[in-house]
Amino acid sequence: MIKFNCDLKMRKVVINKMMNFISKDSYSKEELEKIRYGFEVIYIFITKGIIVFLIAYLLGILKYTLAFLGIYSLLRSFACGLHASKGWICTISSILIFIIIPYLCKILVIDWSIRISLMILFAILIFIYAPADTKKRPIINRKKRLRLKITSTLISIIYIIISFYIKKNFILNAIMFSMLLETIMILPITYKTFKLPYNNYINYIKTHNLEGRI
Repeated sequence: MIKFNCDLKMRKVVINKMMNFISKDSYSKEELEKIRYGFEVIYIFITKGIIVFLIAYLLGILKYTLAFLGIYSLLRSFACGLHASKGWICTISSILIFIIIPYLCKILVIDWSIRISLMILFAILIFIYAPADTKKRPIINRKKRLRLKITSTLISIIYIIISFYIKKNFILNAIMFSMLLETIMILPITYKTFKLPYNNYINYIKTHNLEGRI
C-alpha cells in the first residue's frame, strides 16, 4: 500500500507540473479538468506500459503483447468502455490482460467455426452497447456516440472478414480475444459488477440541463 501511495503522490506531482505549462486563463474550469484527465491517462499509460513491456520482454512474449495491444487498442479507441477506478488496479489488470491473454493466444487452438460464431456474437453486442462511457469522460454528443458505434461495429465486421483469410493461429486468437475483452468492457453487467455508473452521458446531460442542445 505504501508503494501505491508513493505512486499516487508522484503522479500528482508530475501532473501538477504539466498543468503549470498550461495557460489556465485560456481555458474554462471544465476544459482544465479534461486536460488534467488527459495528462493522467498519458502518465498511467507510460508508467504501466513500461512495467507490462518489461515483463513481456523477460517472458519472451514482447512481440505477442505488442501485436495484441495494437489489435485491441484499435477497437477500444472507438467502442470505449470502463476504466479502473484506481491507478494500481489499472496497472495490475493491464499486466494480467497484456501478459496472460497474448500467451493464451499463442498456445490455444480453437475450432474455426466456434471462433467465428463467438466473434459474430461479440460484434452484435458491440453494435448494441458501444460506445460505453465513463463518469469522467461522458460521451454527451449524440452524433459522436453514433459515429463511435458505427466505427466500432465496422471494425468488428472487418476483424471477422479478416479471420476468413488469415491462417496464423496467434492473430486469429488475438482478434477473437480483443473482441471478447472489449465486449466485456462495455456490457452494463460489467459496470454493475464493479459498482460503476453506466450511460454516464445521460446523468451529465440532465445535471447540466443540456436536453435538446446536444
